[in-house]
Amino acid sequence: MPPSTDLLQGTLDLLILKTIALEPIHGWGIAQRIQQVSNDALQIGQGSLYPALHRLEYKGWIQADWGSSDNNRKARFYSLTRTGKKQLAAELENWSRLSTAIDLVLAHA
Repeated sequence: MPPSTDLLQGTLDLLILKTIALEPIHGWGIAQRIQQVSNDALQIGQGSLYPALHRLEYKGWIQADWGSSDNNRKARFYSLTRTGKKQLAAELENWSRLSTAIDLVLAHA
């Protein structure tokens, strides 16, 4: 079993928004893509993913439409809204500032 990596609060939202920005995708696909792109370092469980998707949809950052998955199962495909695109840009800027600050502390601590 791969090691578990806890995410900073709010990081999951950023990862979901960035993943959805590429193309509309269903929930399981979001989790798989994050896991694949992170070389299996990040594994998002259903207990974290779906509440985050509902929260982002409630905030108006993403929308969901019904479609068919690769195996012809009915699934909700998530995509960014106009507001979600603006939020993604803000989240990326915040992440850049935060990661730079953490790097500075770690380099001098």
